[in-house]
Amino acid sequence: MTDTRTPRPRLLVIGGGQAGLTAAARAAVGGAEVTVLEVSREPGGSARFAGYIWTAPTREVMATENPDGDPVLRDALVDGFADAVEWIRSTGVEVGDAQRILPFGRGHQFDTNHYLDTCRALVVQHGGTVLLETQTEELLLEEGVVVGARVRTGGGESREIRADHTLLATGGFQGDPELREELIGPLVGTLPLRSNPHSQGAGLRLARAVGAAVGAEGAGFYGHLIPSGVPFADSSDFVELSLYYSEHALLFNLHGERFVDETLGDHLTTLALAEQPEARGLLIADARVHRDWIVPAYVEGAIGADKFAIASRRGGRVGLAESLEELEYLPEEWGYDGATIRRAVEEFNAATVTDEGATPGRRLDPAPLLDPPYYVIETIPAITFPFTGVRIDAQARVLDEGGAPIAGLLAAGSDTGGLWNRAYAGGLASATVFGLAAARTSLT
Repeated sequence: MTDTRTPRPRLLVIGGGQAGLTAAARAAVGGAEVTVLEVSREPGGSARFAGYIWTAPTREVMATENPDGDPVLRDALVDGFADAVEWIRSTGVEVGDAQRILPFGRGHQFDTNHYLDTCRALVVQHGGTVLLETQTEELLLEEGVVVGARVRTGGGESREIRADHTLLATGGFQGDPELREELIGPLVGTLPLRSNPHSQGAGLRLARAVGAAVGAEGAGFYGHLIPSGVPFADSSDFVELSLYYSEHALLFNLHGERFVDETLGDHLTTLALAEQPEARGLLIADARVHRDWIVPAYVEGAIGADKFAIASRRGGRVGLAESLEELEYLPEEWGYDGATIRRAVEEFNAATVTDEGATPGRRLDPAPLLDPPYYVIETIPAITFPFTGVRIDAQARVLDEGGAPIAGLLAAGSDTGGLWNRAYAGGLASATVFGLAAARTSLT
């Protein structure tokens, strides 16, 4: 009989994205034997589509922008950010100078593909193992301690891999519509997926099976608005189709009503639209917004692209009105009352000159839409990853329902919950900071 068990690593990492590879590389550099399991043919996950690491610059700003997030995790992210950036630099990956991200954040541009490939190489160079196309069937639990996992390789071979610490870093459950409906909301299960399709809740299911706490209820998800009727053709569309400029436009639901302060962030407007009738709405901008926000790059260092022209070229529901009066002639099949939309824009413009202002308010860009033509796109939310997930502490230890750590079990990245609650300040930052925390825990 052949023994199919592998030598016992100090750290078993389930998931080869930003969080998992960060933890694996740091632990391997620190002298630990590491094994990484990745369900797809290549590691990297959704981090390959990103390019900036950023977060709130201080604990106070984080608390203001993310008031309902776990204070312990919020503080750990802010406190650990500088070390995370230095860790990336230490791998030989070039990191750009600090720059503003969103109105409140600070961060750095870097080549995530170079970083992910470098982390994988560091694991192998230090004697670790990366197993691709490998499914994790269950965690091994002995007397309340997670001691590894039972896995199945791409060739169908079943193995037990025992480890001192096991890290869940599978990237969330955005690839599973049923989990999205259960844990986020009834309309979210039908939203387009703006990330890799392999994050289907494996980490969440594994953690639940050993008694892990999951939360927070109603926390929402991270995503962006995209044109309706324009399917993603490939991963480059995740950025090209995202309507970041919505922060400077007006968004109306099917009843012709504004329902959110659009200026606080496209990602927050995305959450709000997911809860409106049919999860779709009309995004309206004028010539000023087109010139200053639709065509230019969203952040410094990115490539600018005319989002309106792209949506039109790709067959989205778009329209150009030479005057507010022309908004009345919206195509009937779209399902919006054009006259109602026209009046709503006129009422918004009039309200901007009063002491009361518009309702909802527009804290960061209260300017009216007065400069024709008017650019109209029907938009829908797209999901990147959920904010609900496995609860952890600042050391990346998974917590049970009573708030106590489950011995031997760690989690990081989008598998975790509690940090973000209807707010967001950097996915790569949290994945890197808590990936490094998991490595430190495994090395003690």
